[in-house]
Amino acid sequence: MLKPENTQLAPDGQPFEQVTLQNAAGATATFMDWGATWLSFTLPLADGSSRELLLGCQSPHDYMNQSAYLGATVGRYANRIACSQFEVEGKPHRVVANQGVHQLHGGPEGFHARRWKILEQTAQKLTFELFSADGDQGYPGNMTAKVHYQLTDDNRLEIRYEATVDKLCPVNLTNHAYFNLDGEGTDARQHKLQLFADRFLPVDSDGIPCADPTPVENTGMNFNAPKTLAKDFLGDRDQQRVKGYDHAYLLNRTCNAGTNPAAHLWSADGKVKMTMFTSAPAVQLYSGNFLGGTPNRSGGEYASYSGVALESEFLPDSPNHATWPQPSCWIKPGQTYKSTTTYQFFAL
Repeated sequence: MLKPENTQLAPDGQPFEQVTLQNAAGATATFMDWGATWLSFTLPLADGSSRELLLGCQSPHDYMNQSAYLGATVGRYANRIACSQFEVEGKPHRVVANQGVHQLHGGPEGFHARRWKILEQTAQKLTFELFSADGDQGYPGNMTAKVHYQLTDDNRLEIRYEATVDKLCPVNLTNHAYFNLDGEGTDARQHKLQLFADRFLPVDSDGIPCADPTPVENTGMNFNAPKTLAKDFLGDRDQQRVKGYDHAYLLNRTCNAGTNPAAHLWSADGKVKMTMFTSAPAVQLYSGNFLGGTPNRSGGEYASYSGVALESEFLPDSPNHATWPQPSCWIKPGQTYKSTTTYQFFAL
């Protein structure tokens, strides 16, 4: 279903376009072309009701008035680039800063702030494409990026990313959905999380890596066994620096084939479970520490900690850390960047 939003126009003066996918089970996933944004996921529950599992705004235009990247496709490089610079073939290269001196999620006019072209659409599949010119937000080379969404009949939302470049460039695409499996108006720190990662990346108060990947063992960062986010919340200096969880976890290598889960998330009321699979080497866990004031679906505002994000990615600032134990984030001309992430939802 393709629906132009005619009442309000996007920043380019044209209507927003929304697409809703629906499967045989009655689950729906809705997207818009601005930012290739994932707007909504509704899941039929065991009692016959339906529950919204994503944070979102009341109208497409409200997404222009928030800085939380709700459901957006972010790039060219998701997460942070320290001091907005890295070296390209031995020469310093600067990108556009948008978080103090650093770059976050591809810059002020990153992929979240663009209209993507709808390439393909069926009842359960949707493909967006974006062209990013040489120098866009400071990045080298022309890039063509695609994101494929598919809603399967077993309630999987499969996201596949592809990108090609004509100059050497770091690439790191992800989706910035926030999940609240209990529905709106609850504290997502009551969710139970299991994350299959033995190491996390410590960061300073700006979210910039300040150490190499570090064992989670005997720390509050450990989610190898299921626990609520609240259990060890703010219990260590790593969390205190950023007001909660906002850290990349280096997934155990068994996860990266996409067949073994990277994470499980359970609603506080025990009615919904989400399982995440990804080919990416890391997942950023963000407990919504700065969500306060973000427009919500009812015309009000979210409180901080209203949702939790699990973003598949390379580790932040990877272009400046070639020795970290993960594949290279650099793509050359003739290569294709590919990454796949799946969120599967279960009514319990």
